[in-house]
Amino acid sequence: MSEGNGKGKPGLTAKDFTSDQEVRWCPGCGDYAILAAVQKFMPELGIPRERIVFISGIGCAARFPYYMQTYGMHSIHGRAPAIATGLALSRPDLSVWVVTGDGDALSIGGNHLIHALRRNVNVKILLFNNQIYGLTKGQYSPTTPLGTVNKTTPMGSLDWPFNPVALALGAEATFVARSIDTDRVHLTEMLRRAHAHQGVAFVEIYQNCNVYNDGAFDSVRDHKENRILLEHGRPIRFGEEGERGVRLRPDGSAELVDVAEVGEDALMGHDEHHESPSLASALARLSHTPHGPTPLGVFRDIERPAYDRLMEEQLEHARSEQGEGDLVELLHSGDTWTIG
Repeated sequence: MSEGNGKGKPGLTAKDFTSDQEVRWCPGCGDYAILAAVQKFMPELGIPRERIVFISGIGCAARFPYYMQTYGMHSIHGRAPAIATGLALSRPDLSVWVVTGDGDALSIGGNHLIHALRRNVNVKILLFNNQIYGLTKGQYSPTTPLGTVNKTTPMGSLDWPFNPVALALGAEATFVARSIDTDRVHLTEMLRRAHAHQGVAFVEIYQNCNVYNDGAFDSVRDHKENRILLEHGRPIRFGEEGERGVRLRPDGSAELVDVAEVGEDALMGHDEHHESPSLASALARLSHTPHGPTPLGVFRDIERPAYDRLMEEQLEHARSEQGEGDLVELLHSGDTWTIG
């Protein structure tokens, strides 16, 4: 532990959040960068490690809890949001994080994910999107681009892929963001914003699988002019000199424009607090897979009562109206039968 946090007590460092387990991802995997960013960020929270929990499902990303020196659970395929929901509701004093992949969250776990989002459960969901099934050796996933050729789609994938950000917005998530594994500064800011949000927070992280889907995000990773960095209250501009921008069409969709041609006044201003997700949805659909200019940052951040708070208010009301319940009395009330 490091010396001092201004209160005479030792502070935590990234090393304190690093477990003794051997990290077993393929060399060069984007998961390493995400893990390092999370471990470095965790001390900022000022929360004891025993009050932080990471829950995962199945897949490469699901190894994450082993490598964090916190409480954690490597659960079952697709069910991490459901397990995290139960924990968050029963222990609102905990900081609960879900680490999942595009296959785990959007295929077998799709139903659990959307309900955790719509309910506004107070959990933070990090979706590592590498557009492939890595652990099971390269099958196509729910985010694999149309036409992708691999072992399970030798003639090209026929499935239209999910857009995770658009999906989360459609489920009325109150906080939705996107980042990329190699930009630690940006990723850390998205983690910071997600933690500060009261309610569910969904962060899609573009993560390179250098073995089965290498280079999927090179257009954003290697070409900064393709990063449309969203800033609340600012006109949406991007490019080396901010020469390009985003304009809203009359039909509500967004388009890319040259600022010199349309003028800055024509550009769409970013409002992450807009009550309706429609503007954020328009931004989410600018780049689907992505292969060109792609929005990164916070798409939506609105206030809505978190599920655990609503549930506690309901329980308090029941107690005030009916008093504390007696489970044994309840089980033996009404008609009963003795078998035997």
